Amino acid sequence: MLASCAPVNNVYKEKSNNTKNINNNEVLETQHKKKNSLESDEKILNEKLPNLKINTGIQNVVTIILSHNDDPDTVRQFINIVELAVYQKKLQNISFEIKLYKNNVELKNYLNNTALSGKIFIGPLSTKSTSLLGSYCDRGAIFFSFSADKNLANDCIYLVNFFPENELKAVFSFFPDNSKIALLYPENEYGFKINSIIDKIANQSNSVIVNRASYNENLTNAPEAIKELGKYELRKYELNRQKRILANKKDKESKKRLIKLEKFQTTKDFDFTHIIIADYGLRLLQVAPLLPYYDIDPNVVRFVGTGAWDDQVFYDEPSLDGSIYPGIEYSKRQKLNFDYQDLYEKKLLRTSTLAYDLVGLLDYLTNNNFTTLTFNEIFKKNNIKFAGIDGNFYFNENKIERDLQILQIKNGDVKVISKQE
Repeated sequence: MLASCAPVNNVYKEKSNNTKNINNNEVLETQHKKKNSLESDEKILNEKLPNLKINTGIQNVVTIILSHNDDPDTVRQFINIVELAVYQKKLQNISFEIKLYKNNVELKNYLNNTALSGKIFIGPLSTKSTSLLGSYCDRGAIFFSFSADKNLANDCIYLVNFFPENELKAVFSFFPDNSKIALLYPENEYGFKINSIIDKIANQSNSVIVNRASYNENLTNAPEAIKELGKYELRKYELNRQKRILANKKDKESKKRLIKLEKFQTTKDFDFTHIIIADYGLRLLQVAPLLPYYDIDPNVVRFVGTGAWDDQVFYDEPSLDGSIYPGIEYSKRQKLNFDYQDLYEKKLLRTSTLAYDLVGLLDYLTNNNFTTLTFNEIFKKNNIKFAGIDGNFYFNENKIERDLQILQIKNGDVKVISKQE
């Protein structure tokens, strides 16, 4: 756009040099009009420039934007993990600066002056602040936000988080063909999210969802939800019916069968082969034992979790023994955990691996002289993957996705299952 001004200026000079037969007043008037016209064009151009996407090199000074309203421990660890990544990866051609903002007005004022072509920002952490970034895409700025709202993924906004869609796709790809799935979820933001996305993922797989049930966050109706899901009363009625029939028979096989059935409270003919339990934390440790208590047998039905199960606290719960969930084996990030605790004397938050991997990715981009154009081209190709602590990752429609493993809880530990059992 700047080059396009040159022909205009050259034409003006050419005409002004060929005015010998025109009186001086006409020349001055013509020049004055041309000058005003050029100044007007330049003013319009300068006003438009911030809104034009220009193909420039990726800047090697990355700004981390964090809010004073963010959780202090999260902010502190975020900065620590970037510092550790810079040290361990021995980065030399990229540097980081930190911008702490008080509110979104201050954030907008800051971005108005700094969100230029080739400038990379890490953050914000919040969804509300991330929703402001779309207006800076035409400038050529690039943002890596940690918002969990996938709707905010935009032309220049790349979302870095642990997304449940990615996790559900992994488990549905793992299920044997014609598996029948039940869903049990809490009535909260996370549970409603899983419930809202699971049908689309199931419809793209070779499995089918046959039943679902929910319970409130305080678990007061959890037993009723589980009994309804597993058709406890119906299976109990059916078992008692079979017992009555066998009790009226005198042959040895019937008596033998009756003795066997007396050990059970319900039949084991479940409608589903797998049950996805979309919960975590203390509630999971309370809900999980209720399933076998109401005769949903983990030896018959496979219990399945989400990436939120990636925590050692769940490995010793007997009712979860044999359960599976999507994730990356702990050994992949074990050294980073040890290094962080040794240096900062704090436990590494599970989400901190995202920032660690992102630093390595940005170093790769700056070292290989990416421009804003080549950056966008490579990130639109989801077949190009990057190695990270949390496994290989790539961006699909500006949202991070990972190649996840299927992990199985067994005897207080977890192991990788490389193939369907």
